[in-house]
Amino acid sequence: MTYSVFSNVRALPLGLVIGLGLATASTGQARADAIPAQQRAGQIVSSDEMVQIRVMPGWIASDGSHMAALHLDLAPGWKTYWRAPGDAGIPPALDLNGSRNLSHLTPVWPTPEVFSQNGMKTVGYDRELILPLHVVPQVAGQPAKVSARMQIGVCSSICVPLEFDFTLDLPAAGSDPQQAMIRTALADQPVPAREAHVGKVACSLTPIRDGLGLSVEIDMPSAGKTETVLIETSDPQVWVAETDSSRTGRRLTARTELVHVSGQAFALDRSGLRFTVLGSDRAVDIHGCTSH
Repeated sequence: MTYSVFSNVRALPLGLVIGLGLATASTGQARADAIPAQQRAGQIVSSDEMVQIRVMPGWIASDGSHMAALHLDLAPGWKTYWRAPGDAGIPPALDLNGSRNLSHLTPVWPTPEVFSQNGMKTVGYDRELILPLHVVPQVAGQPAKVSARMQIGVCSSICVPLEFDFTLDLPAAGSDPQQAMIRTALADQPVPAREAHVGKVACSLTPIRDGLGLSVEIDMPSAGKTETVLIETSDPQVWVAETDSSRTGRRLTARTELVHVSGQAFALDRSGLRFTVLGSDRAVDIHGCTSH
């Protein structure tokens, strides 16, 4: 399941293993190279030879919510993972215990890339990641505090799990250059299905020895060369195998296998499936499918 909203509970996964296509796709992640390093405001909460992490205070929205961000500045050759990292990736997780006046927190993931190394594919970001955090207080207009412990994976020739703590007292406001970096990351999102002129999205399921085979046909224009389909389910206990993707005309087809961690039979909610199509020209976010 893609956890897009986090309440004040312990060890919430930010994403689980997903399926992905065979070809590597790069659609461009949020960059801020034009902004001098000394202007990148924010508190450093973790720093080592692999990654430096800052909290970026952001701004207060007109509805009383707050937009902040984490800035991960990765050392050359190191990568970190998307909400659903792929078979070889380490899924991020977030613990919000200790937060005050917090209704929920929503990470807004920029468009990722697909990487291939030693025959394994992962989904994430190299060089840097600016991860916007949409924070909604329980009581608008009152002070709030985000107190979090986050677990991420960083990977080069080896993969390392990393845990760090961060806090953010609200209301808060970051510098103009820092806010511009967050807005750039917010703009680097997959486009909605309607905007991408997606037509019918149909799924078929077939029993396999230890789960379900899933085939999805998406009626949509090409997103560019080497399209990759990333698949997530609404059930965090369902593992999604690597996906094969192919295109004929307007029809993009993806096939994968779904297995429940218990090894038992399970029901699949088609409306809870999420498909992210990555291509060389754009990324597209699609929710749900119908039966054939």
